[in-house]
Amino acid sequence: MNRRWYDSNEHTQKALSILKDMNEDQRRILSRDLTNVVRQIKEMHLEDEDEEQEISLGIDRVLGLYKISNSRRWYDKVSVLSYAMKTMSTLPKEDFYNIMEGITSSVSA
Repeated sequence: MNRRWYDSNEHTQKALSILKDMNEDQRRILSRDLTNVVRQIKEMHLEDEDEEQEISLGIDRVLGLYKISNSRRWYDKVSVLSYAMKTMSTLPKEDFYNIMEGITSSVSA
């Protein structure tokens, strides 16, 4: 059984590991880029009025948001990264996982 919300997805697990190993400047840049990508995805979904998007955070992600507010995890203590994680958690799961896969692909390349 997975104990952490991000253990259930291979790319999310790898992406958070990559983020943890980055220096502060790299995290800040990537966090800013992630926030911009999330905004673009949300705008795209707003434009797709014909296609209904089911947004379900799920209990694990809601618990994760609660823990962010208490700054219990390493990425919660990096304000820009914490903001990016909160913003990404409001996306549909598929979009969230695609972003995590994108992080692992772009950094591994």
